[in-house]
Amino acid sequence: MSKKVLIVGGVAGGASAAARLRRLDENAEIILFERGDYISFANCGLPYYIGGTIQERDNLLVTTSQDMNEKFNIDVRTNSEVTKVDTDKKIVTVVSKDKGTYTENYDALILSPGAKPIKPPIPGIENEKIFSLRNMSDTDKIKEYVCKNKLNSAVVIGGGFIGIEMAENLNALGIKVTLVEAAPHILAPFDTDMVTIAEKELQDNNIQLVLNNGVKSFKENCNMLNVELGDGQNISADIVILAIGVSPDVNFIKDTKLKFGPKGHIVVNEHMETNIKDVYAVGDAVEVIDFVNGQVTAIPLAGPANKQGRIAADNVAGLKTTFKGSQGSSIIKVCEMTCAATGNNERTLQRLNIPYEVIYVFPQSHASYYPGATPITLKLIFNKEGKIFGAQAIGYEGVDKRIDDIATVIRLGGTVTDLTELELCYAPPYSSAKDPVNMAGFVAENIIAGRSEVVLPRDLDSRDRDKIILLDIRTDLEQEMGTIAGSLHIPLQQLRNRLDEVDKSKEIWVYCMIGQRGYYAERLLKQKGYNVKNVTGGFKLYMSSKFTPKKLDNNTGCCNKVENVKNPNVNNGIVKNLDACGLSCPGPLMRVKAAIDEINPGDVLNVSASDPGFYEDIKSWCKTTNNELVNLCKEKGIIKATLKKSPDQVAASCDQPIVSSSKNAQTMVVFSGDLDKAIASFIIANGAAAMGKKVTMFFTFWGINILRKAQSIPTKKSFIEKMFGMMMPQGSKKLKLSQMNMAGIGPKMIRGIMKSKNVESLEALMKSAMAGGVEIVACQMSMDLLGFKQEELIDGVKIGGVGYYLGEANDAGVNLFI
Repeated sequence: MSKKVLIVGGVAGGASAAARLRRLDENAEIILFERGDYISFANCGLPYYIGGTIQERDNLLVTTSQDMNEKFNIDVRTNSEVTKVDTDKKIVTVVSKDKGTYTENYDALILSPGAKPIKPPIPGIENEKIFSLRNMSDTDKIKEYVCKNKLNSAVVIGGGFIGIEMAENLNALGIKVTLVEAAPHILAPFDTDMVTIAEKELQDNNIQLVLNNGVKSFKENCNMLNVELGDGQNISADIVILAIGVSPDVNFIKDTKLKFGPKGHIVVNEHMETNIKDVYAVGDAVEVIDFVNGQVTAIPLAGPANKQGRIAADNVAGLKTTFKGSQGSSIIKVCEMTCAATGNNERTLQRLNIPYEVIYVFPQSHASYYPGATPITLKLIFNKEGKIFGAQAIGYEGVDKRIDDIATVIRLGGTVTDLTELELCYAPPYSSAKDPVNMAGFVAENIIAGRSEVVLPRDLDSRDRDKIILLDIRTDLEQEMGTIAGSLHIPLQQLRNRLDEVDKSKEIWVYCMIGQRGYYAERLLKQKGYNVKNVTGGFKLYMSSKFTPKKLDNNTGCCNKVENVKNPNVNNGIVKNLDACGLSCPGPLMRVKAAIDEINPGDVLNVSASDPGFYEDIKSWCKTTNNELVNLCKEKGIIKATLKKSPDQVAASCDQPIVSSSKNAQTMVVFSGDLDKAIASFIIANGAAAMGKKVTMFFTFWGINILRKAQSIPTKKSFIEKMFGMMMPQGSKKLKLSQMNMAGIGPKMIRGIMKSKNVESLEALMKSAMAGGVEIVACQMSMDLLGFKQEELIDGVKIGGVGYYLGEANDAGVNLFI
């Protein structure tokens, strides 16, 4: 006797189940219900059709009702919504556009209802200018609206995969896009230290980011939509795309005896069967097992949904196959970059209290000597036993296959050692003899074997400076492009001859640009009896993790676009070309320096480099050496710069620091929280600003007390943070004198004298400074250590890290420490 199988929902899970079941059972009666017009379409391609990359709409249709009927003899009923399921009687109720309301019985039922966009109860959210993207109908509405209306600006709410893809594709249409994300960072599968690379890529491509900020309301305003953010800021837009996330679309089965998880997902076993016999469920609406950690989770991805549909069909047909869980392998295009991940990230492992290790490698996409090599940032997460928990990679080429390799090793139960032993295809245009995956394995294996101990870049700012020496082994040229405050500089090439400068009684944290030379130095020092750890990821990752988006600029609706500095005044001098692709910092700059030395004043040098840091480095280098930067742009990860050698070029070499005499800026580190020193700081700052200088004041540790609001601001704090807050002065009016404080009498006397002499108060000086353009920056690390929150500081204070300060200090003619 043949079975009657009903499938609710098409797309990945339902359509795969239907086709697989027919191949297994020619006699089964299979009916597939789809409430929309299309049973199977390419969800992931929808944003690219809106943006114009995919030209033909029909290319999004994976299969049609007619194809399914003709090829597989499946009764496909579109525009037919299943509104009720009676699992006792084995009957479903269907509301059909053509047939009206009717019931259908079944022997087996496969549920593939998918998920629906989250639509929170925000005031104004029903506005006709607000769209979500989930299916072909949504796509058609957005495409029509974009084509029929002259749109200048858009706001995308949500920094997940759909949000990023929509932001990129609207941007490609020439629309100024602002992306708003309530979490501190976009793209949840990626850890903070990696995702900042993608965030900078979006900003560099004219997409404005607003992070850690939700939406409070939407309101129509003069044919525009005003988006009010949680912090009170407002953005105007012609269109808004909601991409906050999805939830399982299971309301029609809520009154059944089916079991649901805490977030509304259908609970299934390894055979994709629910708690009710003969009822199966697949796709975005079900809970699955995390393949890496064994915990219950939900992973709304097309790949797992297809496999689950196939496995459900197998079990309906009696094959008893199993779904062993999902590891969340995913990939996304972010403008010109590719970002891919597999397995667990750090946040997941921390939540589950699973110990782990982290390393980073920065290989090239293929052999560095073959033209066009571009860098990959690859992160590997593992434990001391060699188990691989996950990996993340970001780059321009070759990212997908490296994560796929690691995902395969994870799926087959492999270890770090297996990564080192993988025999992968090699030819110069495609890879290196030691593939990036092998390299990650080698570095991780050194950790497991105890040959190396690593420090994460995020831990550098909080190190105990009395017990730890931060040793910078980069070249002089590299250091001129930036350094980490408080580090001892001894280039690797000089280290053996300068060991007496390194205090053997202290722990040594050694860093280079990416960690490779740091490992060489670590091995050298350890064999000389030093206690050493290597900073994995090095200065490059330390600086990239300091990235923060530019402030919201609602006048233009966007950030500054990727620079394309052009100057037509390139004379008829000799033009020389330099290919520095495949070289890591400082390689490109060193090659540029050597090439500039060989040409004559007025001659032109065209440089191509693949190191992302070269984009900023070459601007700084030209500025400090007085060479002219004629043109600078990015093309698919390759940075192209045109330089003109100036007659008055400053002599610079790797052995001689570069000095510029034309700096018209001033930076100040305000470490002290004493009243007299605070007054002096702001008097100097106001004076410098009045002289036309760009002034940046960087407040750290006790100096942050100067910036605190006078009144207490309710914030969630730990006990220690509350104690710090109580013990330290609450704002500028509570500051003490460094000398003659006299139980608080001294500050009152000083303020009285200032008033009588018509000298502005500290508070007035602070207000004047900020009004005069002085930039006030509070140190993020100090804020974290002392438990201060941004809302506790006076308005107008910017939060920044040491990397930001160093960048400002590099341009300053004067730098003061108070």
